[in-house]
Amino acid sequence: KFGTHLPLQPRKGKSISFAYLEICLFFTKGLRLKPEISFCFGIRSEIKAQTDKYDKDSILTTPRPFSAETTLYSPEYEHDSCGVGFVAQIDGVASRQIVVDACGILSRMEHRGACGCEPETGDGAGILTGIPSKLVAKLAKQIGFPIDFPFVGVGNVFFPTDEDEREKCKLIFAQNTNRFGQKLIAWREVPVDVAGSGIGPTAIRSMPTILQVFIGSQTGISQTEFERRLYQIRKSTTKLVRSSGMSSADLFYVCSLSSRIIVYKGMLSTAQLPQFFVDLQDDDYQSHLAMVHSRFSTNTLPNWSRAQPLRWMAHNGEINTLRGNRNWIAARQGLMASDVFNAPLKTVMPVIEQGCSDSGEFDNAMELLMMAGRDLPEVVMMMIPEAWRNHRTMPEDKRAFYEYHSCLQEPWDGPASISFTDGRMIGAVLDRNGLRPSRYYVTDDNRVVMASEVGVLDIDPSKIIKKGRLEPGKMFLVDFENKRIVSDEELKTEISNRRPYAQWMRDQRITFDNLTQFESIDPLPAAERLSQMKAFGYVTETMQFMLLPLVKVKKDPILSMGNDAALACLSDKPRLLYDYFSQLFAQV
Repeated sequence: KFGTHLPLQPRKGKSISFAYLEICLFFTKGLRLKPEISFCFGIRSEIKAQTDKYDKDSILTTPRPFSAETTLYSPEYEHDSCGVGFVAQIDGVASRQIVVDACGILSRMEHRGACGCEPETGDGAGILTGIPSKLVAKLAKQIGFPIDFPFVGVGNVFFPTDEDEREKCKLIFAQNTNRFGQKLIAWREVPVDVAGSGIGPTAIRSMPTILQVFIGSQTGISQTEFERRLYQIRKSTTKLVRSSGMSSADLFYVCSLSSRIIVYKGMLSTAQLPQFFVDLQDDDYQSHLAMVHSRFSTNTLPNWSRAQPLRWMAHNGEINTLRGNRNWIAARQGLMASDVFNAPLKTVMPVIEQGCSDSGEFDNAMELLMMAGRDLPEVVMMMIPEAWRNHRTMPEDKRAFYEYHSCLQEPWDGPASISFTDGRMIGAVLDRNGLRPSRYYVTDDNRVVMASEVGVLDIDPSKIIKKGRLEPGKMFLVDFENKRIVSDEELKTEISNRRPYAQWMRDQRITFDNLTQFESIDPLPAAERLSQMKAFGYVTETMQFMLLPLVKVKKDPILSMGNDAALACLSDKPRLLYDYFSQLFAQV
């Protein structure tokens, strides 16, 4: 329609204005069109010609991200549908080849991501690896900072481009580091190659300043406790920065902050990621694991912070129970308590950070449960349970685990395929709907490759000793500390027997049979019943399509497209109260 109403081709002898091109870019970006469709408007060459005329640093960069502009867009509806994969050395030995192969996997998932009207601006790509200790040691010598601490936390942080606001953010970060008893060792500007990677104008315009922070641990605490302190530092700093009133506060984002893993990500395409981040090209960048992600931002606007992997996971799919999950977590925040934190829990509140995608909110919730003392596989079992309720052959201990935790945590239902890691283990799980398949290979050189599709890495078939796929509700896990793959059955049996969940359920569960029985009420006469139903807004369709199926089949009715009845909020007829409410479902 734009092509019929807007003169997108410049008149002869006239040049297209840069502002006009920006307007065209905004609208075509909002349509989420494929590049070849967007550029059928005939503005591709004009865009390039115009952008080449201007200094990118002065024209194409602004302090606010693209998605924060005043539009009808709302981050509440952020969903992802993407490509995800990982490669890992089962015995936990770091190597350069793991990183190289991960970048190769990512490059073959370009089709799983997306871009806007500029093919040079991707929806997002990223890589999560173990801390590259060899590279960190080299940087410590070059820059001149000490790393002789029991543990060193490293993190990549997005900052505002305004220097004054950036310094304020750094000051808040330093104050919180000291507040939680740790030592901020150094800041380092992450080297990036904007020109060489060829990222697009929209990505450049919204690009934050990227710094790397190094934090030393205090003596006498374990690495797990240090991870918890880093979590408190990050959450407290983010909350203070976002509430500071700075105009670019929403640009501040901590990609990761850990002594075990680190994330490099951005508003990039899969091919641009290793070219953009110079660190990834260094031969000293070695890891025992690498998780990659190519983002397709479904019906939404991408930005730098929503690229994945997130801090502990990467996600392909969408969370269809998101609003309920978010609301229940917010409702429970006032009742949460924990003995493992060295400060009040309010320092890490709110649990769900504002402006996250559905994947980001899942990551926030998973992180809190993990930092409160549970290990990562147990948290994943809590959040993505199997279909246990009518599973008659499921062992009692596992059923009791799921039933007990269903009272504490609602399932985050997809369809979703989620890869997760804390540096000590890496795994993947498919939700109980099973609509986001993933496959894995195990090779004779003790490596494992998992991805949302096959063919992402060239592997000699003679080297493959095992191959398989994720099954609905099942978990695939690699334990680096014990140097082996743990089966779903063994893993869940061990977790389910850690506590007496079955006994707890027998002793503490209240059922309808436990409630006091009252005398039944006599049914209304037929004539009176009909008048009562009319008075309360019941119609023939209510009886035929809703009440009778409930009585006869004991099942809620499921309706699809084709209902042409007026919406309750627009109808001039009396309607039942529950007609005003409908269940939301992701449209992808």
